[in-house]
Amino acid sequence: MGGTTSIRRVTFEADENKNITVVKGIRLSENVIDRMKESSPPGSKSQRYSGAYGASVSNEELKRRVAEELILEQAKKESEDQKRLKQAKELDRERVAANEQLTRAILREKISNKEEGAKAEHPARQLEEKDRVLKKQDAFYKEQLARLEERSSEFYKVTTEQYQKAAEEVEAKFKRPLHHLVLSIQLPLTIKCLFYGHLVNLHPNKVGWGGG
Repeated sequence: MGGTTSIRRVTFEADENKNITVVKGIRLSENVIDRMKESSPPGSKSQRYSGAYGASVSNEELKRRVAEELILEQAKKESEDQKRLKQAKELDRERVAANEQLTRAILREKISNKEEGAKAEHPARQLEEKDRVLKKQDAFYKEQLARLEERSSEFYKVTTEQYQKAAEEVEAKFKRPLHHLVLSIQLPLTIKCLFYGHLVNLHPNKVGWGGG
């Protein structure tokens, strides 16, 4: 009964040779029409024109077969559509996976390049820091050396002045007594000259001439 109800909903159209070629507004393929012809029982063509009853039976049988073929064609089409949909989903998943892999690869490459750049930059910063420290130490040592040289110069100057002053004081102490000693002794002139010459030989830089 269900089959009869389904067949009654089907709309059939025939061509000029009274062959049914359109069902539900869809033109049947040549394969379906050929299969319908092959599956038609012998004498069905004559039964189509034998009378109203025979034509009705033939049409009902033809409608049933057309409906079956239509169902098979629809099932086949749906199956192919499902396969295509499945393939499309598979391709989409593969595309998404490929994009994810590419994104991860690009990210890893960026991280690697950044790490390599940091490694290369680190020694450069260390060299700059060492150079800065060395320059600072060099400036400090130069400053200390300049101070030492200045102090040494001052010390040498003071020491020279003190030495000169002390030498003058010593010379004064020896010069005056020898001068007065020679002049104060009451001896013959010849003896005085010999004695004074002896003193001059002993102290050539400590004996001066002149009155005191």
